[in-house]
Amino acid sequence: MSIDTETARRVAHLARIAVPEEDLPALAGEFNAILGFIEQLSEVDVEGVEPMVSVTPMRLKRRDDVVTDGGQQQAVLANAPDAREGFFAVPKVVE
Repeated sequence: MSIDTETARRVAHLARIAVPEEDLPALAGEFNAILGFIEQLSEVDVEGVEPMVSVTPMRLKRRDDVVTDGGQQQAVLANAPDAREGFFAVPKVVE
């Protein structure tokens, strides 16, 4: 696939990026280089390769999935401009 200057102009417009007219050929060249790299990556055989979480083998830390209230109600409400009965108090917005 090849990107021409018209396609580069359209992509810049869709991305809401102001690209001067004289820079469009260079932008099209960069898009073509990116697409070439993606095509090169698609040629790699990844059959049987496990997905990685990190470059070093490790297990993710696990914890029990237990529902709690967090135990920090007072600490959270300490920064509230107005708190009543253990909740944030906000101005009425619907009449």
